[in-house]
Amino acid sequence: MKNATQRADYDSPWKEIVEQFFVEFVDFFFPDIYADIDWVKGYEFLNQELQKIVRDSQTDRRRVDKLVKVWRKNGEETWIAIHIEIQGWWEADFGKRMYQYHTLLYNHYQQQIVSLAILSDKNPHWKPDTFQYDLWGCKIRFDFPIVKLLAYKERWDALEQSNNPFAIVVMAHLQEQETTSDSPQRLDVKFRLIRRLYERGYNRRQILELFRFIDWIMLLSPKLATDFETKIGAYEEERKMKYVTSIERRAIERGLEQGLEQGSKKSKRDAIMQVLTLRFNSIPTDLRLRLEEISDISQLKKLLDWAVLDPSVEIFADHAMEM
Repeated sequence: MKNATQRADYDSPWKEIVEQFFVEFVDFFFPDIYADIDWVKGYEFLNQELQKIVRDSQTDRRRVDKLVKVWRKNGEETWIAIHIEIQGWWEADFGKRMYQYHTLLYNHYQQQIVSLAILSDKNPHWKPDTFQYDLWGCKIRFDFPIVKLLAYKERWDALEQSNNPFAIVVMAHLQEQETTSDSPQRLDVKFRLIRRLYERGYNRRQILELFRFIDWIMLLSPKLATDFETKIGAYEEERKMKYVTSIERRAIERGLEQGLEQGSKKSKRDAIMQVLTLRFNSIPTDLRLRLEEISDISQLKKLLDWAVLDPSVEIFADHAMEM
């Protein structure tokens, strides 16, 4: 596994877990917003649109992480801009940046925008939720909802009782901040969190997605990583529920972490092939040919996810043929 210096950027696991569990994300952190959304109409991630406007504006692209189209229960279309600030320091201009991105998105799309912020820093006193100025009678005030992950330390018992996947996400984040990669305490906490995935009755896909997040942020030293795999293997054997086998963990690490970080189509195809070979030993020739025909990066990314999650190569082949 990579060491901590190689994973200073925690944006990616947070972005992935928000997209995989968006409904639960809103329900956990913003229950009032959750209650006003018409979930029957679904929701839509506007990732490509977001990338384009941020690129065209020549601004720092990481400051807006997700843009999602939803519908309120009164029928109105509303867009949610989610800002996930993975940083450990106070920043004077945070509110200003939130305002700039909010107006940028509104001016471009002419849609109602709700900007939300998740703050993962360690400073309990830093809670920026406003940008304002007042000069010669010209006033602007921009308020936005924030979530301070550090505040959940005081609600640990509630986190342990919650069935929402983001309770585990927050617990993993807080424990990562409290421990180091060479700490036996981190190994024990990480194992307990993974065990909780089984005990809460999550399905196979949910377990794999949450496991990937926990494994990504709660790094262990090589020695402790080996001990951790041994404990997980024994636990899976005991429960007869091999959802996260060692071979699938290697597939997730090599395929999803390396393949998705590299941008070329060939690298993604190679990652898919590697995952399928590790899981199913061989790949049918017609499936190999089909993968060579697929050139869309987003489709290859989705196929890489399915390569890890699908229970058989036949089901994966059906997904590939539908592309």
